[in-house]
Amino acid sequence: MTKNWSVLRVLRDRDAALCLAVSVVSGFGTSALWLASGVWVKDLTGSDGLAALCVLALWAPTLLAPLLGSLADRGRRRPLLVAFNLGPAALLLTVLAVDSPGRLWLLFTVLFLYGAACVVVDAAESALVAAAVAPELLGDFNGLRMTLTEGMKLVAPPTGAVVYAAHGGHGVALLDAATFVCAAGLYGCVAVREERPRRTAGHWRAHTAEGARFLWAHPGLRPLVVAGGATMLCAGLGAPLVYAVVEGLGHSPAYAGALYAAQGAGSVVTGLLAGPALRRLGARRFAACGIALTAAAVAAQAVPSEPVALMCGAAIGAGLPCPLIAALTAVQRQTPQALLGRVTATAGTLLYAPNAIGLAAGAGLVELVPYQALLLTLGLARLTAVLPLLRSPARQRGEAAARPAAEPTHEADRT
Repeated sequence: MTKNWSVLRVLRDRDAALCLAVSVVSGFGTSALWLASGVWVKDLTGSDGLAALCVLALWAPTLLAPLLGSLADRGRRRPLLVAFNLGPAALLLTVLAVDSPGRLWLLFTVLFLYGAACVVVDAAESALVAAAVAPELLGDFNGLRMTLTEGMKLVAPPTGAVVYAAHGGHGVALLDAATFVCAAGLYGCVAVREERPRRTAGHWRAHTAEGARFLWAHPGLRPLVVAGGATMLCAGLGAPLVYAVVEGLGHSPAYAGALYAAQGAGSVVTGLLAGPALRRLGARRFAACGIALTAAAVAAQAVPSEPVALMCGAAIGAGLPCPLIAALTAVQRQTPQALLGRVTATAGTLLYAPNAIGLAAGAGLVELVPYQALLLTLGLARLTAVLPLLRSPARQRGEAAARPAAEPTHEADRT
């Protein structure tokens, strides 16, 4: 019975519940700022291009994640998380000086530093969660976290729009600063005993590359991360097709909101079921099933039917998180604590950076090729993401054994 109610076990665990509460608070603030910053720049300048730079400024630090993630391995994670939440809270106060196009450089600078802080926080939080949550419940935790994050994407943007309409960009900045302060307080309440990490000799570049070498040499982690990155690349390529699908159904662009809502509902369901599914299927089969479901749903969107489009939206939402949850959970379970910040950050880059590349390419393709042909092609292309998961684990372990060990001494450093 206890295993069947593993989600309740996570919620009843004080430290796990606190970490989930941080996800709610942080996700709310970030989603609200993400929308409002673009609207703010648009109002000040009238430029769509400058408004789009807000998203770029937030996402650009992801490319530096392997370097930034190394900060999460140089000290105890809980104090670091408190500091890296209070810092952005203070930083956001500086945007109160933005009142004209000539001061937008300050907003873009803050957004870039904001994104960099979030990369460090994500890496340190992953390590803290791995220490606070029982290994058998990590899948449940990550699934719940995905559910809450998706839920905040539905709630926060309209809330941010209301605050922006009433108090402008300054009001949204103050709201987001308050969420950072709240998150810092929640992290401070987490009762996880941490040992101070052992200082390692060597140049910072070698220290940073250590996480990437471990991830790429690990026979269990590499295929999951490669499959997840390929899935997110295809997701980015397909994202601009949503409005073409809506047009094919004969609806206005606003109907895309219904498809996104269906997708969010599918992600919520997967988040709740992720833990039991991971235990029953294992990480590889769980990820492969999600990829296959998404591939079929993307191809089926070529059918000009409203019920089919809504069901496909829900199926895409249900399948897309599977390889991401599987990869993150495997990283937390199979990486030594001394390396977990760097490995998590590197995995995050490999998982999410392809999405931005796909978005840029998809925006051009949708103007050149009929959307039905693109959907069918992308559906087939998504199936290729399953290929890294089909190789024999025994064969991969043999190949890994034939290579020099990436990090022979860290197993003794688990906290």
